[in-house]
Amino acid sequence: MPYKANESRRHKIPRARYRVENWAAYDAALRRRGDLTVWVTPETIAAWTPPTTGRRGRPARYSDIAIEAGLMLRLAFGRPWRQTEGLLGSLMRLLGLTLPVPDHTTFSRRSANVELACALATADGPVTVVIDSTGLKVFEKGEWHLEKHGGQARRSWRKLQLAVDPDRGVILASELTSNEEGDASLVGALLDQIKRPLGTVLADGAYDGEPVYRSVAAHSPDAEVIIPPRSTAVPSATTGNAPSQRDRHIQLIAERSRLGWQPAVQYGRRSLGEVAMMRYKQVIGRRLRARTLPTQKAEAAVGCKVMNIMTSLGMPASRKSA
Repeated sequence: MPYKANESRRHKIPRARYRVENWAAYDAALRRRGDLTVWVTPETIAAWTPPTTGRRGRPARYSDIAIEAGLMLRLAFGRPWRQTEGLLGSLMRLLGLTLPVPDHTTFSRRSANVELACALATADGPVTVVIDSTGLKVFEKGEWHLEKHGGQARRSWRKLQLAVDPDRGVILASELTSNEEGDASLVGALLDQIKRPLGTVLADGAYDGEPVYRSVAAHSPDAEVIIPPRSTAVPSATTGNAPSQRDRHIQLIAERSRLGWQPAVQYGRRSLGEVAMMRYKQVIGRRLRARTLPTQKAEAAVGCKVMNIMTSLGMPASRKSA
């Protein structure tokens, strides 16, 4: 039956309320996000121009770090390329530096092939990973344009896959693809970016299947995989062998139901991956600014790095109050 038909009989669960216990420190961290010294460090200034190679031809004026710095400023402050160029130019004048500032066309052209100065966040020891995906809208005609000039709305987006450490709230790996790519097929590419062993891997039911279990086992054979099997899942036909992790999940669900299985395996930690995605969309945005897929990949990768820098400045410590 439709949802509204059962509204009067649905059990009402009050919304949980949380209280931030470290508000003073978190408030200072939010202010530091706007500090330019966080985004343009002395190390960046020192490596702004690439060293001479002695090769024939015109040498490059700007290193990849200079392009990455501009891209990070653009995403952190939500400015177009021309305003980012002006921001960097004013910063150089305030610092009394004579370093060249790339123009907006150089930023746009080189951002497609920029190599990040360092990878995403790393971890010590076995790490817990939450894998999930979300959609980012691609630049297209707005609602006002369609209403005034007519035409048919065309929904277009890219799929952003994230591997998140729920204990620290940082992004360990990211992968941006077209919306035709399946979620499970990108698990191996995500895990290849994580150099530390895996302790636990959590994902939703869209990742249920043997290919995901094999990808996790190829990376870390001792890793625990917590993925809810489909409602029609049955144990695999194994004779004389120990049951697989997926078979154990199916058996536990049969014994305790899905509501009992979730607290038994601590499946609730997976929601922290959705929190990281919500944080990305709130700060970086729900749409991609770049027009081509290579530049969109670089934009998403730098956006994840920006989020990790903001996370490292300070995070709220919330406690359930009601």
